[in-house]
Amino acid sequence: MKIHEYQAKEILRKYGVITPRSVPCFSVEEAVDATEKLGGKVWVVKAQIHAGGRGKGGGVKVAKSVDEVREWASRILGMQLKTHQTGPEGQKVRRLLIEEGADIRKELYIGLVVDRGTQEVCVMASSEGGMDIEEVAAHTPEKIHKVFVDPQAGLADAQADDLARKIGFPEASVPQARAMLKSLYKAFWDTDASLVEINPLILTGKGDVIALDAKMTFDDNALYRHEDIVAMRDLDEEDPAEIEASKHGLSYISLDGNIGCLVNGAGLAMATMDTIKLFGGEPANFLDVGGGATAEKVTEAFKLMLRNPGLRAILVNIFGGIMKCDVIAAGVVEAAKQVKLAVPLVVRMKGTNEDLGKKILAESGLPIISADNMTEAGQRVVAAAKGAR
Repeated sequence: MKIHEYQAKEILRKYGVITPRSVPCFSVEEAVDATEKLGGKVWVVKAQIHAGGRGKGGGVKVAKSVDEVREWASRILGMQLKTHQTGPEGQKVRRLLIEEGADIRKELYIGLVVDRGTQEVCVMASSEGGMDIEEVAAHTPEKIHKVFVDPQAGLADAQADDLARKIGFPEASVPQARAMLKSLYKAFWDTDASLVEINPLILTGKGDVIALDAKMTFDDNALYRHEDIVAMRDLDEEDPAEIEASKHGLSYISLDGNIGCLVNGAGLAMATMDTIKLFGGEPANFLDVGGGATAEKVTEAFKLMLRNPGLRAILVNIFGGIMKCDVIAAGVVEAAKQVKLAVPLVVRMKGTNEDLGKKILAESGLPIISADNMTEAGQRVVAAAKGAR
């Protein structure tokens, strides 16, 4: 689950992270009022969407008068902001953050993620703040420094100091940088975050260390422990199909292709999408119905996939372990009839009650294309999708 910049800063301030003073706004008049409340001579008008690259897309503007704040707020609020993370369709801006201006002497980057290889938290830092970290990693990887934190010990002072010096903090500012890094680590750990990113983290002319931006993403599986964070969820920023899927216990992510995938198990779902691509197709979605799929769940899964107007074929790939093949087969038949399926359907199933499942499909009277293995399934669904164009 993602949250907005202003919400991330609200959380981080509770852990002692210093941020500029700012006010979230939902209208132009609120933006003007926020300017007067903050005072000063320079303000930043920031679009609030769940995507990076807002500045490059025109969603972050500096204003030097109340009239400029009004003008930029009017332009940004309601705009369809397009960045490298939103895709070509962009994302509508419904919220703003009005923030006091900052005296920027140096911009740096800090990021925290879980490293599954070491089973530790990786703290990354770079002197190249304000840039896309992917670009830095691709062209100047030597400028990215990492430390791996033992979860039992936490981030040590020596680790924090070493990172601060490597990315260019002057010695006088190292204690502040250390405090910032340790606060970020504690916030990451306590909130069950999967990502905390500060880009840029700035050093001011006075030597202060301030988080000028903030991004936080959380582990969905741990949200039951954080009702306050769940309350920050902004459904306007999420795919309606993914919201609907969550209501039925389905793991669904929309993609850009035209071949729908219905699979039980995340690993098998990934392998299925790889197989489709191997044979020249493009998956339209990731959809894991889980180990306890019912006929009702399968029907809802079909409805979700059929929301995509570009859908040309569907591949159902089931391993019958906990979930028996005959149960899935009955669900597939019921779903296909209920939604009046009009695109080719390829089904491959292996495991418990496999023969019974295949018999149900064969006797359904539906034009189902069967496959005995992954290769056949991939080839047939790609051919079916091309034939359906």
